[in-house]
Amino acid sequence: MDNTHKRTLTFLTIGLIFMLSGIEYAVILPTIWKYLQILEAPPYFLGLGLSAFSLSGLLTGPLFGFWSDRSKTTKSIILFSNLFEIAGNFMYFIGYSRWLLLSSRFVAGIGAGAGSSIFGFLTRSTLPEERAGIFAAIMACRQVGLLVGPAFNLFLRLCDFKLGPFVVNKYTSPGIFMCLLWVLLQFVVLTIYWDVPPISSEGGAIMMEIKQEEEEEGVPLMGSDEDLVHSYRAVNSDQLETSFSSEMQPVHGAMNPFKNFNASREFLREEVIVVLTAQFITFFNQTALETMVTPLTQRYFSFGELGNSLMYSLCGVEVILGFFFVRWLSRKVEDRVVLAVGLVICCTACIWCLIFLCNPRGGYGWELSAFIIGVFLQLLGLPFVAVSQVSLFSKVTAEKTQGFSQGVRRSVGGLATILGPLWAGGLTNNLYIMLGMMLALLIMITVMTVLSYERLAEPRVVQCAQSSDSGG
Repeated sequence: MDNTHKRTLTFLTIGLIFMLSGIEYAVILPTIWKYLQILEAPPYFLGLGLSAFSLSGLLTGPLFGFWSDRSKTTKSIILFSNLFEIAGNFMYFIGYSRWLLLSSRFVAGIGAGAGSSIFGFLTRSTLPEERAGIFAAIMACRQVGLLVGPAFNLFLRLCDFKLGPFVVNKYTSPGIFMCLLWVLLQFVVLTIYWDVPPISSEGGAIMMEIKQEEEEEGVPLMGSDEDLVHSYRAVNSDQLETSFSSEMQPVHGAMNPFKNFNASREFLREEVIVVLTAQFITFFNQTALETMVTPLTQRYFSFGELGNSLMYSLCGVEVILGFFFVRWLSRKVEDRVVLAVGLVICCTACIWCLIFLCNPRGGYGWELSAFIIGVFLQLLGLPFVAVSQVSLFSKVTAEKTQGFSQGVRRSVGGLATILGPLWAGGLTNNLYIMLGMMLALLIMITVMTVLSYERLAEPRVVQCAQSSDSGG
């Protein structure tokens, strides 16, 4: 099997991993509160259980990314991290106490930390111009999981039997169900996942980054554009053998990608700060809205379980379509344009919600219409911002340490998913304050994007193609 087919099957496997993460969220979230009540847990355990998953992923993401950058492999990391998903979901299935249930979500979240390694692998295995489209498809896979997950609950809620000493009911069955799915995924990864070579190494050509180590020590934190430009030399296949020892040995001799790594120089740059800020605000606002929506629909529209399920299903369809639209759009325009469009849509949505949802008037029909428009606009902007900031981040940070960098990015998002619900949870009766803060954050990142627009692009690459005329 050639590398093209291996690459395709590997990407499909990655899509399956993200889809399973969406299914897990969708089958566990609807029942975890009742499950905790049966175990006599106080109300705050719901927040702890949901945050525990994000917290462990936040802590382990950079570690898994560091591992993948050092080893240049991801298959073994995925197989290892899936063991935590399997163990965590089995602990959720056992569920003898509220503390075991809380620990189960923390353990499962460790497995989710491998996402940083996967994004680092995708960065190394894709061309810059196709990267946003690949990221959009992968993110859409998780939304598909969120959409189909409730369908599994239709039969999981009917479970009522014993498996040895364990009780299988509608509360414990999601744990054993996800445990089995993650076990099956192990076999899929073993069978059709390959650590394919970086895209720049295929076709007989190797892109070699020329480092000036003695100059790097003196590079200022905020230098000129020319200081940030990477230079490369292309080595043709017929010259590869003769030039390997003389030219490539210094580069490959330094196998440690972190040899000259400087965290402040890597992350405390204008464009990186803008993208990380966009990551935080996107996830903060998204999780805050998810926390606010259910109490809002209950208060104003008397939505029950069926109404909320239908709403979430329609929202899932919109987000999936949005990701695939962004996938198409990313082939036509730059990532920074997609980001700017998404931020404008998100600001518009937040202003709409401030005007029409905080103090609704005009009767049930108008209030419901205003709510639908507000949710539609909020979800419309999400794929634009989510895809563009991930793609941009992969282009403005070093490729050789991409796994660790993606871990840092995902940790920033993880922190936002913890703080977002905490912020919104206490302000469901003060929507002006809650939405006002969200709008202020959106305006801030929009201004930052405008001021840093020129820097939000892939660094220029200078290629010195070797030919027989130049002799190198």
